[in-house]
Amino acid sequence: MAALSVGDPAPDFELPALFDGTRKKFKLSDYKGLKNVVIVFHPVNRTPVCEQQLPAFNAALKSFTDLDAEVVSISVDSIYSTAAWEKEIGPIRFPLASDYYPHGETAQRYGVFRYQDPFAGVSERAIFVVDKNGQLAFSKVYEMDKLPNTDEVLAALRRISS
Repeated sequence: MAALSVGDPAPDFELPALFDGTRKKFKLSDYKGLKNVVIVFHPVNRTPVCEQQLPAFNAALKSFTDLDAEVVSISVDSIYSTAAWEKEIGPIRFPLASDYYPHGETAQRYGVFRYQDPFAGVSERAIFVVDKNGQLAFSKVYEMDKLPNTDEVLAALRRISS
């Protein structure tokens, strides 16, 4: 299955997430009509690139919020693993969501769940920008060992915010 493309409707999801260390639900449709949403899929916690990726988005968070965007990161790890990891790399000031059960269901709906070895069972490293109307305005899958560039995601947000 290929990743969803720009112009596709963003599939709704509701996942357990950490918001400033507090466990709550993150539901994409709660932001429809209110905010753009940047969905940051990272394969699993505790990998070298992931340990750079989330702090990079955290460092740029004000730039995202200035463009009326909410950032959410999603991995297939359990919420408990994510909570422990966030204490190691954090604090992270945006929601960290768990696509653990049913395993990878959200990643599958976005076309970024990996079925092939050597990375079977995790998501691709991918970023989607969902505009306020619920449509994908940016979609990119990155190589597993490559750090996504926050500037290109911010540029996509600027295009839909102007």
